[in-house]
Amino acid sequence: MSAPATERAATDSATARAPRPGARELGKRFLTLREGSIVVVTILAALYFSVKVNHFFSHANFVTLLPYFAPFAILAVGEVMLMVAGEIDLSIGSVYLFAPFMFYEFNQAGLGLVLCLICSLLVSALVGVINGVVTEVIGVSSFITTLAMLLGLGGLTLIISHAAPVQMPGADVTSTTVNVTHVINGQKVVLPEHVNHVGTFARLFGAGTYSEFIWALLIVGFIQVVLSATRWGMYTVAVGGNKHGAAEAGVRVRAIVIRNFVICSVFAGFVGVLEANRSNSVTPDTAGASETMFRAVSAAVIGGTLLAGGEGTAIGALFGALFLGILRDGLVLQGVNADYLDFILGIAILGAMMINIYLGRVRRGSGV
Repeated sequence: MSAPATERAATDSATARAPRPGARELGKRFLTLREGSIVVVTILAALYFSVKVNHFFSHANFVTLLPYFAPFAILAVGEVMLMVAGEIDLSIGSVYLFAPFMFYEFNQAGLGLVLCLICSLLVSALVGVINGVVTEVIGVSSFITTLAMLLGLGGLTLIISHAAPVQMPGADVTSTTVNVTHVINGQKVVLPEHVNHVGTFARLFGAGTYSEFIWALLIVGFIQVVLSATRWGMYTVAVGGNKHGAAEAGVRVRAIVIRNFVICSVFAGFVGVLEANRSNSVTPDTAGASETMFRAVSAAVIGGTLLAGGEGTAIGALFGALFLGILRDGLVLQGVNADYLDFILGIAILGAMMINIYLGRVRRGSGV
């Protein structure tokens, strides 16, 4: 037998004798995935509230839960793209608030609903370009740049809106009366019922029961593919891991970072329009916009994305948003006093992050 054939036979024999990993080993491998810990924590939170709250796993509560996490999942994956590249965007809260007001202004100028959406997203993209250029070309820290944009754009929103809420065009609810046949005591009885209708555009972009959830799944899937299977994602990880090394290897660092700023701002503007259509109006609440930003960043971080850059996944951000949504929904259903709500959320976020840090050390081989 020839030497290559002998080596191949030895390799095949060793492979055949290799034991299959047991349940404990598979569990350990899963937990040390970037998303593993937050998936487990999310499942445990859901099980806890299913015991403490009646009908927590019901369809009605699932529909109630959707606004608590679907918009934040979209915002969080935009942050993931930036944080993996070693940057952060604090201005998404103001972009989230600014875009629907621009949608309203464009509609008042005579544009159709689809054109209003496109123009609003273009304005959001422009904000991302400004953030990216100031950060990468001028050299201002992304934290300072986007913090200034958060405050400045929030103030501009108040000026444009005159600090007054507006109704979202296309999201008007109309009511019609239809006759519905009911069987009462064995007798067929026709009774009038009021049915509410909302326009097709609004149903597709936020007002539909599952529209935000479907958009969240589509966007999370898209970003996950980008990060794991495209050159754009590979370069993003390289820039976050070692910006100077990536530049020396031929990566156009500035272009990658600016592009990621743009995608983050576009997602923020898109979520703003979705939420405005869902609620049928938009209020210039800058404090609420800042809270939205913090929840999105929290979802990205507890989903396994490193603030230092170079590591993160869209799936983890989705589960991070889901964890925060389940926590808030469950605490509200339990009747927890609003004064304690943020306190408990803060402790839960810190606990989830401590688990992530420990498992990250285990994954790198430095854990105990």
